[in-house]
Amino acid sequence: MHKYKELKVWKKAMDLVEEVYSAVKKFPDDEKFGLTSQMKRCSTSIPSNIAEGAGRNTGKDFNRFLDMAVGSLFELETQTLLSARLGFMPNENQEVILKQISEIHLMTIGLKKSLV
Repeated sequence: MHKYKELKVWKKAMDLVEEVYSAVKKFPDDEKFGLTSQMKRCSTSIPSNIAEGAGRNTGKDFNRFLDMAVGSLFELETQTLLSARLGFMPNENQEVILKQISEIHLMTIGLKKSLV
């Protein structure tokens, strides 16, 4: 069992959630149940899966939850790119979020390797 609150990747994922919530506040109201909701759920699932996996008893289980976190990272990346293409997200927000996604992805891969 790992202390997830001490994991750097979990802390970075929490920062990403804050960034996403801040960015989607500026989306059109008619996106409330579309991309806004999807991006909020997706971003919160990243640190949630890291935390849940850390609470498991085996590295294999932890790895499985890290895989789910990576899947959510790719999903959020796609939604971020789509939001920018649709004109909902300024380039500055997009760049920050994409950079955070990339960094968390690399950190997650590193953590997965350390568990094997």
